Amino acid sequence: MNVSVLGAGAWGTALAVSVAPRHATRLWARDPAQAAAIAAVCENTRYLPGVALPDALQVTDDFDAAVAHARQGLIIIGTPMAGLQGMLERLPADALGVLWLCKGFQGGTGRLGHEVAQAVRPELTRVGILSGPSFALEVARGQPAALVAASADESLARLAIDVLHSDRLRIYASSDPVGVEVGGAVKNVLAIATGIADGLQLGLNARAALITRGLAEITRLGLALGARAETFMGLSGLGDLVLTATGDLSRNRKVGLLLAQGLPLARILQELGHVAEGVACAATVLQRARACQVTMPITEAVVEVLEGRLTPQQAIQSLMGREAAREV
Repeated sequence: MNVSVLGAGAWGTALAVSVAPRHATRLWARDPAQAAAIAAVCENTRYLPGVALPDALQVTDDFDAAVAHARQGLIIIGTPMAGLQGMLERLPADALGVLWLCKGFQGGTGRLGHEVAQAVRPELTRVGILSGPSFALEVARGQPAALVAASADESLARLAIDVLHSDRLRIYASSDPVGVEVGGAVKNVLAIATGIADGLQLGLNARAALITRGLAEITRLGLALGARAETFMGLSGLGDLVLTATGDLSRNRKVGLLLAQGLPLARILQELGHVAEGVACAATVLQRARACQVTMPITEAVVEVLEGRLTPQQAIQSLMGREAAREV
């Protein structure tokens, strides 16, 4: 099976590394200089330094050639959420299968990935998301991980399993792309909150409370948008939330840790060097929640901090000062 990964960031590269030993795989980099550098040293020194790329992996900056290679195979979009629409608009209508890796809400429209696809390329029916608890570096190193491929088209989920499943990377199927996308998007915002709490040294009790109540927020929003409750107890819900909120490789958690130190957000993002999707989509998550009349106090507190209306300490005080309520 031919596979093309569109986007040579950390996660796109890691997945290409995982797949290339078993399938004819091409990795597309937007920047010709980056593509040439990766091909020359067989390493993505910017995003995955120290990880050798398989000899079988072909790296290119020719978008049309990369798409043609996997037109009747599996095309994987590995760009940030901001690039998803542009990628979808450039794909052929007869693409056999398309998965995206990005987690978040589209800026401006507030759409999830499947909503973007429906709006701009409704004729592409075999589309879906690959998500779950996965740090790119660990997947690239071949350390064990598990992901979920979610699509309204059952055959695409099966195709994803056939192509991507290995003895190091387990792939599960889901027919609930809404739930998988909500879990993947909102956990980034909640990881910022957990990073803030850990940065303020509030303790393990506070961390556990934030993760648990954060999962409740994810579930409430997901159900309001049409997801299934059981999805949030799976890999893209609880699994991804725990990893992103507690793992030292988490960009969003790092944002929270640095905010707790008093660093300005602009400086944090400049020094991070990678996209932290939770920063980009926090306000949109809150906007969609309010439109659905869903209460998300942790998300709201994160937005207040990111937009400079509250300090991290004030945000924690605001959350702890809320009136007692039933656990729902």
